Amino acid sequence: MNRSEKHRAAMTTAGLNLIAQAMSIYDSDLRLAACNRRFQEMFDLPDHLITPGARFDETIRHIATSGEYGPVDDIEAFVQQRVDQALDFVPHYLERERSNGQVISIEGAPLPQGGWVTVYTDITRTKRIEQLLRARSEEMSDQLIAHTEELSATNRKLAATITALEEAKNQLTEIEARTRLTTEMMPAHIAHVDADGYYTYTNRRLSSVFPSRPSEILGMHIADALGGPAYDKIAPHLMAAYQGESPVFEFNEDHDSRRIRVAFTPDNMGGVFILSMDVTEETQTRVALQQARRREMAAQMTSGLAHDFSNLLTIILGMQGKLAKFDLPADADELVQATLSAARRGGRLLNRIAEMTGHRSLRPRATDLHGLLQELQVLATPSLPQGVGLSIVDHTPDVRLLLDPGKLQDALLNLILNARDACGSQGQITVSAHVVGQTWLELSVNDTGPGFSKTALEKALNPFFTTKGSEGSGLGLPMVYDMAKSTGGDMRLGNTVSGASVTLRIPYRLAPDADGGLALLVEDSEELRATFRDMLIDLGYAVIEATSVDEACALTADIEGIALVLSDIKLQGAATGIDLADRLQGTGLPCILMTSLPTSDALFRQALKRCPVLQKPFTTHQLSALIKSEPAA
Repeated sequence: MNRSEKHRAAMTTAGLNLIAQAMSIYDSDLRLAACNRRFQEMFDLPDHLITPGARFDETIRHIATSGEYGPVDDIEAFVQQRVDQALDFVPHYLERERSNGQVISIEGAPLPQGGWVTVYTDITRTKRIEQLLRARSEEMSDQLIAHTEELSATNRKLAATITALEEAKNQLTEIEARTRLTTEMMPAHIAHVDADGYYTYTNRRLSSVFPSRPSEILGMHIADALGGPAYDKIAPHLMAAYQGESPVFEFNEDHDSRRIRVAFTPDNMGGVFILSMDVTEETQTRVALQQARRREMAAQMTSGLAHDFSNLLTIILGMQGKLAKFDLPADADELVQATLSAARRGGRLLNRIAEMTGHRSLRPRATDLHGLLQELQVLATPSLPQGVGLSIVDHTPDVRLLLDPGKLQDALLNLILNARDACGSQGQITVSAHVVGQTWLELSVNDTGPGFSKTALEKALNPFFTTKGSEGSGLGLPMVYDMAKSTGGDMRLGNTVSGASVTLRIPYRLAPDADGGLALLVEDSEELRATFRDMLIDLGYAVIEATSVDEACALTADIEGIALVLSDIKLQGAATGIDLADRLQGTGLPCILMTSLPTSDALFRQALKRCPVLQKPFTTHQLSALIKSEPAA
């Protein structure tokens, strides 16, 4: 929580404590969201029952056990009855006399986002005045008139207080709704755990960061919500947060090998606020940028040297060519030919250096990986001895991926030729491909050769290191490593029980649909419009925008070639997205509606009868899946 949020929370708490009435706010899961000091004092509650996240049933059980409701035969049945009444979320007002003789009024009102706010008012004095009026109704004395005036004044004060409480309730409702909407739209998991590690708040986005974990985690322990392996990685940092530190760290989760960044911030009540984000793509981009900078530095360092070296080789080749024309002894002719051969090898080495440090950037495009691997087998097989077999094991899905097919195929050919040299005249080479979660495309080249030596495992990625003597340049594996790093991925060397293994990991990115076309986005919130615009662009659409139904209809009438309409239900003006869908009926334009309304809302049910509906928040993958399931016009 930043300074302004802490200040705002402190102001809210101070404001609630200034109210003379007792007040409590419980969320839709019957857990305490907020209360004031008078609530604790009125019912003599222990501290753990006024802490955010405290359970309503435990509070009722404590109050009933203390004798607040008089003799109760079956405490558990009484508590369950109160819980059932609370879950109905029905506005109510009642007055009752407490066991200590105090008379209180209880007024409850439901909140738009679920849960309710309850106000408890001490009306003992008012009730006594009413009794006095009834007892002395026949004696219209000065005392009765005075009490009547006092009662009127009390009623006026009470009315003013109720008005103030209504305003406070409205403001709290608005703040809570705005805060929850904001946090649920953020591409991060925001949560709070208490001192025992149980979730007291969540924006229900855990599954977007940890795809294998649930989103409904309120009341769960953090170890159960994250799972053992992930919790073991964050536990030391969580313990540090409980000690007052504010750690920020990253780790790789095991299920999809995604990169997660987590920030822990302790509160002032023993709990911890949690912010966790999936930074896999950010990390991949950072790795690719770092590799591009290294290549640029290498190019700057070698370009001048390469130019001079190239000139020297040209001179050497020219001089040796002239010498070869002389009538030289046999021994001298062999030396000339050897010098020419070495100079030409130096030229080839310069070309490899130029390829490795050159400015040719990746050119990713929609690629059929199945076809690329089949073509790889056709290209590589003629270069292998008859005794060396090549197998392709392709376990990738039937989708088109964003890849640079030329660079990837060159890298795999390089690895296959290295494996061929390791196998000699007999052996087997296996190229396998599969997807790790939805994060990585993993390609491995295994052979049945002698494997990497300890020295090779340590130095094989160093430029110019080779185990092939004069036959090798020592640039093959570094070039493959450069390709992997340039995509934001990585490369690992190792040995299996049968030989050497080289594994490439490059980001798994689906190519946008080729038939994206033009999309009309109808959304009256500028911030949300920017988010949905980026989603559509990622899916290959060009985007035009509107904020109302009239504006959207004008665009559909004036602009040809619109392939998709994505509209919110609630828009500027009186007309809704449902009205837009009705107006577009018969035009052949596919229409998808989106909303933050609950599924029980009448508008939501009406929308479902017209066209597909997406509930906010949603991901690009969810939008893509719905678009693909929507038949073309």
